[in-house]
Amino acid sequence: MKKILYSATKPTGDLTIGNYLGAIKNWIKLQDEYDCYFCIANLHAHTVDLSADFVKTKTMKQFAMFLACGLDPEKSIIYVQSQVKEHSELCWLLNCNTMMGEANRMTQYKDHVAKGEKGLTTALFTYPVLMAADILLFNTNIVPVGEDQVQHVELTRDIANRFNNRFGATFVVPKAVVPKVGARIKGLLNPQAKMGKSGDDVNNMILLEDSDEVIVKKVKRAVTDSLNQIKFDEENQPGVSNLLTIISACEGKEIEDVVKELEGLGYGALKNRTAEAIISVLKPIREKYEYYLSHEDELMEIMKKGAKKAEVVAKETLERAKQNMGLL
Repeated sequence: MKKILYSATKPTGDLTIGNYLGAIKNWIKLQDEYDCYFCIANLHAHTVDLSADFVKTKTMKQFAMFLACGLDPEKSIIYVQSQVKEHSELCWLLNCNTMMGEANRMTQYKDHVAKGEKGLTTALFTYPVLMAADILLFNTNIVPVGEDQVQHVELTRDIANRFNNRFGATFVVPKAVVPKVGARIKGLLNPQAKMGKSGDDVNNMILLEDSDEVIVKKVKRAVTDSLNQIKFDEENQPGVSNLLTIISACEGKEIEDVVKELEGLGYGALKNRTAEAIISVLKPIREKYEYYLSHEDELMEIMKKGAKKAEVVAKETLERAKQNMGLL
């Protein structure tokens, strides 16, 4: 029997080549190893001030992009969080079993407070409890997360153990796994920092939906250096090293081999090769993505089926929790 894996992303930005090469590409392989749940966590998106149209549009686009990248609704359960109401109800039950001190220590909330942000909501404060509900609803064994999210899974484990001790065996206690990251893609204009899916300058990132022409323009503007040598040296040549990493990940070659193939050539050749490598990977993904966006009825039907499959398991878990708590 396969173990259960759960992963979720917020629809707060457009997915980049960094997201694909660093994580999504690995998810596609995991579908054969685990029973996977992939969630578009749109309830989490509203912990900050975003418009309804923004969240709706990003949710649709991200769902379509998941399918285009190769997440398979026949192998995995791919769904939108708000379409499975059990998330919200279980969150309340778990709030009743979470200590204020625990929630107060979570970095998500502390970071916003440290920045002096105004208008912070209670949703932001209890964000990790909703995340715990997301995970526990599906009897999850494995949660692949980045280092910054391990703390939230540890809280989930604490809540699950406390609940089980207080009300009897109810939840599977999950384990956080920091997967071997795929390619660590950095920003084109700021190669010292990772390429995120949100930021001030779109020229710093390659979006999965970018056209061939836009990809070429962005790569041409990528930061290199004045050394004029193609060498993998992240400390002294971070920009050049980032472009080599992208080529290596897109072409499935060792970085050393890419360096040899480009030996004696200039940065113009390096950038041309980088753009070609990215286009070869993203073009078929973009075509599928555009298909799903232009066939909204089909996209919504896949979304609906995924939510129904998720709901079956979520209902069982929620009813077990309510019964054990003595809720009629």
